Amino acid sequence: MQLGPVPADVSVFWRFLLAAIAIWGWLGATGRLRRAARRQHLWFAALGATLFSGNFLFLYGAEGYVPSGTVSVVFSLATVFNAFNQWLFLGVRPTQQVLIGAALGAVGIVLLFSDQIFAPGLHSGAALGFALALGGTYCFSLGNLISRRATRDGTSLPNAVARGMSWGVVYLGLVVALHRQSFVPRGTVPYMSALLYLALIGSVFGFLAYLSLVARIGPERAAYVTILSPVIALGLSTMLEGYNWNVSMILGLPMILAGNFVIFFPSSRSHSKSHETTIILTHD
Repeated sequence: MQLGPVPADVSVFWRFLLAAIAIWGWLGATGRLRRAARRQHLWFAALGATLFSGNFLFLYGAEGYVPSGTVSVVFSLATVFNAFNQWLFLGVRPTQQVLIGAALGAVGIVLLFSDQIFAPGLHSGAALGFALALGGTYCFSLGNLISRRATRDGTSLPNAVARGMSWGVVYLGLVVALHRQSFVPRGTVPYMSALLYLALIGSVFGFLAYLSLVARIGPERAAYVTILSPVIALGLSTMLEGYNWNVSMILGLPMILAGNFVIFFPSSRSHSKSHETTIILTHD
């Protein structure tokens, strides 16, 4: 409903501006607004760059080259990125399940994109779309880890999100200005209703719910929510964007989803670790 003459960068700018205003207003009205240490603003700025601007710019850019349903499938690899980013930055080594799941996901991605990447005349566009989708997914994954670090000093999640979104609005505004785009949104009812939905439901409630889950069970398991979206998105893409299926795509999608399910298949070790984490969080 937001597609049309308004650039995606401008729509995302207004989305997070409205979302940030809503969270700041709610914090002030309920007396939950708290001061944050100056050193924490580095993490808030990083949160804004990854979760509230960078990933959206990359993902919307990718949809200019490949169907949105395909981008959603790539986004499901956030589960793999989260596991490996924890290894890279926190020293938490991925389990054998994660490695097997990552391998399945990689093979599935190759199958899914095989006709677009290797077909004559489509190579550069599809490859760029694939790279942008991966970049957006990686930004999202980094944002998951940063959200935990931004609240480590006791800053509440809503206070951290309000500041992170505000930084994201600054970055998005700079991008719009550098591209010399108009900040004026479209005044139609469909556009404005979609904007309000994405700002309040998709951003305020959506991000607070998801990041609360990250804090409770960790980013590698919270990203489980991303494995269902490709099925829905590809269905919509088939109906609305004329997405054409072939044998490699039909084989690739189940492999990607299977890789995610392998990562999240419960084991005695994960149950024990999850239970221990829950006890610690409850005690804190």
